[in-house]
Amino acid sequence: MSENKATTIRNKSRRRIKFVVVNGLIAALYVVFTAPFANIAYGPIQFRIAEVLAVMPIFSAATIPGVTLGCFLANLLNPNNLGPVDIIGGTLATLIAGCSSYFIGKKNKPLGIIPPIVANGLIVGGYLPFLLVDPGSTVTIQAIGISMLSVAGSEAVLLVVLGLPLIALIAKTKIKDLL
Repeated sequence: MSENKATTIRNKSRRRIKFVVVNGLIAALYVVFTAPFANIAYGPIQFRIAEVLAVMPIFSAATIPGVTLGCFLANLLNPNNLGPVDIIGGTLATLIAGCSSYFIGKKNKPLGIIPPIVANGLIVGGYLPFLLVDPGSTVTIQAIGISMLSVAGSEAVLLVVLGLPLIALIAKTKIKDLL
């Protein structure tokens, strides 16, 4: 085997290991920043500290699997499990937000916080009233609208207060080179 080919194989192997380690760390952090705060992380008002990790795809598409897996695991571990709709719906919202944040972040990093706000507000906020209503009760358009605004609002507060400073920190340090 030539030296160039061996170097190429080593570099590919290192990139794969880095990908797995970074995404595993992001997923683990997402769960660690969600599970202990279950009383505010789940329900009609979702204030998930872990959602600050939604800024990671702004810097690298390679972080999307970690954020998405972390959301999936956090929803799966919800002490008041809302079932497959929440597990799949929340995960899908995170995946859509991550992909969109990546593309928007290439042009304007601070605007990359908009997709998680919109995706979670529309998707998660759209189905939560149906999952949280008492059996036999009806869900009104107003309840859906309030839920969407509540989820989007809590996401916006978190990403403006913690996400924007994290974006600035990552952009100014070598952290972005690790992603």
